[in-house]
Amino acid sequence: MPHTASAAKRLRQSLERRTRNKMRVTQLQTISKKIQRAVKDGKKDEAQSLYRDLSQRLDQAASANVIHKNHAARAKSRMAKQLSAPAAKAKA
Repeated sequence: MPHTASAAKRLRQSLERRTRNKMRVTQLQTISKKIQRAVKDGKKDEAQSLYRDLSQRLDQAASANVIHKNHAARAKSRMAKQLSAPAAKAKA
């Protein structure tokens, strides 16, 4: 338990931030899974629109220090690779 008023406030703030950050990370995971499902089902247009949403949210999370900027870049790169892989298979 906090012993001072400022410590109590910091505790409240950290709990609010943790909840907010957890929500953002959960949204990122949900969108990622939706993209993977759309790619698997062959819904390329849906996957592309979800990818745009995901990349925007990743950048926002990185700028808010919810995730590291390199983590956001790596996630976007991997997802773009998954989106382009079926197109390469279709051409071959």
